[in-house]
Amino acid sequence: MAPAWRRVTQGEIRWPVTITVAAAIALQVAVPGRLVLLRPTWILPAVQGALLIALVAANPHRIDRQSTMLRTLSLFLAALLTFANIWSVAKLAVDITRGDMGGSPGQLLITGGSIWLTNVVVFGLWYWEFDRGGPVARALNLKGRYPDFQFPQMTSPPEMVPPDWEPAFLDYFYLAFTNASAFSPTDVMPMSRWAKVAMTVQSVISIVTVALVVSRAVNILPGT
Repeated sequence: MAPAWRRVTQGEIRWPVTITVAAAIALQVAVPGRLVLLRPTWILPAVQGALLIALVAANPHRIDRQSTMLRTLSLFLAALLTFANIWSVAKLAVDITRGDMGGSPGQLLITGGSIWLTNVVVFGLWYWEFDRGGPVARALNLKGRYPDFQFPQMTSPPEMVPPDWEPAFLDYFYLAFTNASAFSPTDVMPMSRWAKVAMTVQSVISIVTVALVVSRAVNILPGT
């Protein structure tokens, strides 16, 4: 029997990606107003929340419904999260290099941590949305789709992998987290060029965020 990731399946359950995206939307509330893309600061999280609710209402249980509208809404939500977070990263970098980022070290670390974690969620979403055409295409096993990421379960002996294993959102979130932490692939290898470019961009954003925030926080610590 072919492994699950190479045959038609039920589609992955909705709640892991829903909870993670909702957490990313909530993290944007912790970002100071001067780093937010739109004013008032609640507008963008409200729009993102409405899009998430619409996606859940249209496909609440398993992600197996092929719909151009749902696909467009899902990608638009990921794009909104991406642009908002890139804006926050850029503004944070400018403020720190100009010396305009005041406040306590704790506040700065919370802000930087929120942006960094949102970056992880955002790239986890993009990996999940585009690997072999997205979650619906993977569930339907559309032909002509080569894997964009090689997970270790794909090359492990059959006795070491459950017969129903296939990559789900948490696997892509783990990929994004390890790439943002190690600044390089760990156990999941990018196979396509777009995957390599995306992982490179994510690592750059992560390095800039961590380097600037930590260095600035250390400089404003008492006694330093």
